[in-house]
Amino acid sequence: MQDSEVSNVSLRPLWIAILLNLIWVNLSGVIRAFAFVMPMMRSALPTVPDVVPMNLNLFLAWGAWELIPILSVSIISWLMMIRFGASTGIALAAGTVTWILVYANLWSALYLMNLATLPVTGVALALSWLEMAVAAFLVRWSAIRYS
Repeated sequence: MQDSEVSNVSLRPLWIAILLNLIWVNLSGVIRAFAFVMPMMRSALPTVPDVVPMNLNLFLAWGAWELIPILSVSIISWLMMIRFGASTGIALAAGTVTWILVYANLWSALYLMNLATLPVTGVALALSWLEMAVAAFLVRWSAIRYS
């Protein structure tokens, strides 16, 4: 892609994708946390006082933390699709790259520090990969629909 072509790229599809991913990733993260991770962590680490606490301040903090994967998957996917095209393979690659950078890194570190068990890590990694793959496909959909 030439410089002139890049400068003519509309950012409207990216902003729409970010908005969709704000909804999707936060909803998915809440379901993952409450349905799987919290109960599994509490069961796996019963001796840790107040493991995986949840109150309004922490809920809001996790919501703010979710901006990292939301912006990462949206921007990485967008840039990869501008460069390589908005194919299914590029969407999967972009979602997987983002998943490695954010969630695989996070859960591997938690596991290596004995702060998560292998079953918890496995479930969290699988669900977070699905989350990032869907988020990348939302970017693809937006790029195709609004470009």
